[in-house]
Amino acid sequence: MQVQKSNHFIQTIRQYGRKLLAFIRNKIVNKEEAEDILQEVWYQMSRLEDWEEIDSLSGWLYKVARNKITDTYRKKKHPMEDIDQVGFEELWFDDEWDTTVGNDLKELFWQTLQEALEELPEKQRQVFVWNELEDMTLQEIADMTQENLKTIISRKGYAVKHLRKKLEFVYQKYFND
Repeated sequence: MQVQKSNHFIQTIRQYGRKLLAFIRNKIVNKEEAEDILQEVWYQMSRLEDWEEIDSLSGWLYKVARNKITDTYRKKKHPMEDIDQVGFEELWFDDEWDTTVGNDLKELFWQTLQEALEELPEKQRQVFVWNELEDMTLQEIADMTQENLKTIISRKGYAVKHLRKKLEFVYQKYFND
């Protein structure tokens, strides 16, 4: 039984290792930090008692990776300090931000994000919302819209560039006085 579990674990690492690392590196610029997160995912998987109970191992792995990425950003001193590297879903405002300034910042951020989203062409906005806010993969979006994956990736890229530009003033106002 233990040998079978070990073989399954090794097979899973081979099957998902590169894709999972690429997913993490898309959110975490620092290579060593991304590799640490991947190791945490493998460690959490190694602690599972019964893998057969997981409906979708791939879904489980990506969910754990997302949670580890989120934990990494929550540990940072300022939630927006890596605004150029982080996906928007990782911009968290923890309890330490429950102050008048923190609440103002949260309100300003979400208001600015909403306004910036409304400025985007509809297809770019849809791709960004589906991917970042509704947690759909770009491949799922391509399949659903029956469009080329590269087209979807391009739309997401344009949307992110626009949103970063619009949100830059929030960062400058609160963190670079």
